[in-house]
Amino acid sequence: MIVRSNQLGVRRLKTRRGGPLRPPALGARAYRQAGAEGFPYFHKDSEERQEVSKNSAIRNPQFAIGNKGFTLIEIIILIVMAGILLPTIIVPFVAGVKASGKPEMVNTAMYLAHYKMEEFMKYRYSNAALNPIALTVYADVDPANFPGYQSQWEIVYVDDNFNVVGDGIQATNHRGYKRIFVRVKDPMNDTYEIYSVVSYFH
Repeated sequence: MIVRSNQLGVRRLKTRRGGPLRPPALGARAYRQAGAEGFPYFHKDSEERQEVSKNSAIRNPQFAIGNKGFTLIEIIILIVMAGILLPTIIVPFVAGVKASGKPEMVNTAMYLAHYKMEEFMKYRYSNAALNPIALTVYADVDPANFPGYQSQWEIVYVDDNFNVVGDGIQATNHRGYKRIFVRVKDPMNDTYEIYSVVSYFH
């Protein structure tokens, strides 16, 4: 029989015929000092080594966790910093998302304004459809196909410099010109305006 000692002073007994004998039980202090790697006399897949590793992790949680985690002060500081930084990131992002559809709104509003103007321009100067009218109130363009878009228009008499004559409605010295004004408002309340002039010779 051969008697040997390891670094912890634990004697290891080995016979000439058999393998290593099971070592005597160690105290809690020896487990903490050695940990799972401090018992070389166990085979890496043996039940004894697994039991020692389990006991070491339970008695000394640092073997199982590896770090202490966050303190309460660190968590509070993180929350305060997040409250300061997040608005500076979210507000421009939300504004960018809202504005991403703006070019399409502009094109739609201008299309609706020109469409309405074409309805007027197909009539001659003396047609009743072009009788002077004060600026109308906003009305929905087409709620089914263009929800949120509204339009208004105005037809007035103007002189040869395209200035409104009198009140624009009952003028007599208009020199044969009528100005047509169309305004369209998009869902974001931005307005788009176009003008056209119809002459007596039209």
